[in-house]
Amino acid sequence: MKTEEIDTGITEEVFTIKSQTKLIDIFNDIIEKKSQVSYEWVLDLDIDKNSKIIVIGTYFTGIGIVKKLAKTFNDVLLIDIYPHLKEFINVPIGDVLTDEEKNNISFSSDLYLIYSGDVVIDTTGFGGINVEQSSKFDVKGFLIEDPVAEDNDILLKNKNNIYDRLNAVKSENKAIIKTQGINTKTSGTMTLTIGVLTNALNKSLKKEGVLYSACEMGFFEEVIFKEKDISKFIELTDKQAMKISTINPFDCDDLLNEEIDKIHSRIITQ
Repeated sequence: MKTEEIDTGITEEVFTIKSQTKLIDIFNDIIEKKSQVSYEWVLDLDIDKNSKIIVIGTYFTGIGIVKKLAKTFNDVLLIDIYPHLKEFINVPIGDVLTDEEKNNISFSSDLYLIYSGDVVIDTTGFGGINVEQSSKFDVKGFLIEDPVAEDNDILLKNKNNIYDRLNAVKSENKAIIKTQGINTKTSGTMTLTIGVLTNALNKSLKKEGVLYSACEMGFFEEVIFKEKDISKFIELTDKQAMKISTINPFDCDDLLNEEIDKIHSRIITQ
């Protein structure tokens, strides 16, 4: 462990250890899992690089998929009802793109454009694109994200209408993005990030010599959707994810990585 990761605490016998992993790293690790399987699914469609791919919903699966696709495809349209989320194209959430890759992405808040693509990826989850809207899709491929992770909450399970939406779509290639692994209720990147932190926190408290632990997590949805300050969100997440007070220093990144490694995304074809 590097010496700068350890500070003395109240006395010389108590230490504060800090993770090298930052909050933004956890977000990006989870986004990468989702976007990589989605990208591979699109590649398997064997479509032309000039085919138009529409991704509905930015936060956060959508932006990861868009940035991954922009490395290969020339016409990727991100559609979101919140215009300020366009800023995520230019910040290090999901990936960092070259100017040429950014030019492959366009952004719109016009929902009428959701029907203008050859392939559609719907990441809107609960309260997003409805069944009636879905019935108007007639596309080469349609991929939808399941907002439910483990089916461990009956209200959320009953609220989930992605199967009705999927059945309404006209497409020869239909599939679901399924992400789970750490017993969270939903598969949202924010939910999974909090799950990683909570589980790592609980594990740390069981270690001999630990006085207390803390995670640098806030309620970032307010920053993103109420304050509409994406720069502030990036600044807040560019912090070490975990700090622990202990008389027996150890590598707390191991605790975080154990939880991150449990998370897996897969494509379920229909």
